[in-house]
Amino acid sequence: MKVLVAGGAGYIGSVTTERLCDAGHDVTVLDNLERGHREAVDSRAAFVQADLRKPDELDAALQKVRPEAVIHFAAYIEVGESMTDPLPFFENNVSGSLNLMKAMVAAECKKLIFSSTCATYGTPKKMPMDETLPQKPESVYGESKLLCEKIFEWAGQIHGVECVFLRYFNACGATEKYGEAHNPESHLIPLVLQVPMGQREKIFIFGEDYETRDGTCVRDYIHIKDLAQAHILAHKPGIAGAFNLGNGDGYTVKEVIDVCREVTGHPIPAESQPRRAGDCTALVADATKAKTVLGWDPQHTDLKEIVQSAWSWHQAHPTGY
Repeated sequence: MKVLVAGGAGYIGSVTTERLCDAGHDVTVLDNLERGHREAVDSRAAFVQADLRKPDELDAALQKVRPEAVIHFAAYIEVGESMTDPLPFFENNVSGSLNLMKAMVAAECKKLIFSSTCATYGTPKKMPMDETLPQKPESVYGESKLLCEKIFEWAGQIHGVECVFLRYFNACGATEKYGEAHNPESHLIPLVLQVPMGQREKIFIFGEDYETRDGTCVRDYIHIKDLAQAHILAHKPGIAGAFNLGNGDGYTVKEVIDVCREVTGHPIPAESQPRRAGDCTALVADATKAKTVLGWDPQHTDLKEIVQSAWSWHQAHPTGY
């Protein structure tokens, strides 16, 4: 297929582009490089530098490429930042997505695969979390993604676009070529690995009084290769709607740190801090629907393997890209 990957110079976008190229698809990456990296774009893919907030650039790109499908990763992702500076999240994530759908309709593109998030659910009322849960975001980031889903759902119904919403849990790991290089970094595994890399003295644990097996928060970690595979499977005709993507197994913050110690051979000092506002006790996916409907079969579910892949990438790329 002819596929346009918006935000393909970012973390998950770069790996998905790599896997699409491996599968023989004709791929064009569209990215404004504000937070992505030109070096993260697979050399087999065409590249267009354009911004979703600029409709003229977007229209020109889609009219030229005429994609059969769009995979949409282009968004601000930091929850904490969204709660201190909310308006850019609505401008970039929501207005940008609205512009993208307009350009898709004009270019007669009938398939959208959207990078969504489990943050649209807020604090879940049951665990593990399936797609029937009410969506009650507790952050501007989560709200922005939910608004995008609603825009796409209505546009899909009215304009005949098949829209797939892939709600991620915690993306992590790396391939040999592409890994996680956010600035600033906020995700647990790369933050922990900064200690043995000599880039920070210790890691902070925010809250040790949660009702979990060791008092720290539980999260579901999903390897980026498996996430990328879900996007490729979602291209199948007739696939639409929301799918949770996770392994269904949760690890505590302390367990992640212990695995990082094992993989790196470094003691990784940790210091306890008070809870952070908005942190849920546990977030674990029920991915039954993705496995049944998409035929998704995660292959990299072992936390040690996930951490090892990230550690190998960070050692080879100590300053990112």
